Amino acid sequence: MTTLVAEQNPTQEKQTRRWVGIEFLIGAMAINIPYMLLIQNFNYPDILRESPEQILSSYHALGSSGILTWMAFAWLGFPMLLAMIGLHGLLKTTCHPLLYHATAFGILAALLQMVGLLRWVFVNPVLADLYVSAGATESTRAALTVVFQAIHQYGGVLLGEHLGQVFTVLWMWTLSLILLQTGLFPRWLGMLGFVAGGVYLLAQLELLHTVIPAVPVWEPAGLIGSLMWLIWVVLLGIQLLRPAAK
Repeated sequence: MTTLVAEQNPTQEKQTRRWVGIEFLIGAMAINIPYMLLIQNFNYPDILRESPEQILSSYHALGSSGILTWMAFAWLGFPMLLAMIGLHGLLKTTCHPLLYHATAFGILAALLQMVGLLRWVFVNPVLADLYVSAGATESTRAALTVVFQAIHQYGGVLLGEHLGQVFTVLWMWTLSLILLQTGLFPRWLGMLGFVAGGVYLLAQLELLHTVIPAVPVWEPAGLIGSLMWLIWVVLLGIQLLRPAAK
């Protein structure tokens, strides 16, 4: 198996590097389109920590365009998932023992975040419609806020933000270690991956704060960490588009 991988066609490897690099760049840029729309129209992500009543009312006001924006937010990260799988194929020649771990972490991160985001497409619209319905009583609205809060904590905080972000950091760290040890990419890219992952991990404190208010929070961690992750992914894509080092 090792011999077969090592003797892959150089032209095919070049094409694969190009496509994987493009997928990383497309994924990184594409997800910013719905993200910016949600910031502008839905006060995202700050609204996630507002009361269920305000979230449901604000979300209902977005209408169908809001649902489609969230669907785009979930699915436009799909090229990133393909790029992670493609990168695994490119790095198989290293025979690094952590490669399969890194790929598994990346796939889990992408899928968990997609599942978390898709609750805004198939679950929250129903709750929002029921909540603002003219026939809804106070007891009905009270019950809906409880249901929403449970789904919000489970699908959002637990699946999308906690597990999704932790597996993203694990993917960054294991992949950065592989990059540093194999020398296939510049060392600074591996070092940057460790730093970006560390900052992103600090955002977990804010998630714990939702259930343990005494936990200290560094509010910019989520924004700075996600931006550093985005920059790192873009730089990784650019490096893949460059000729491989001989």
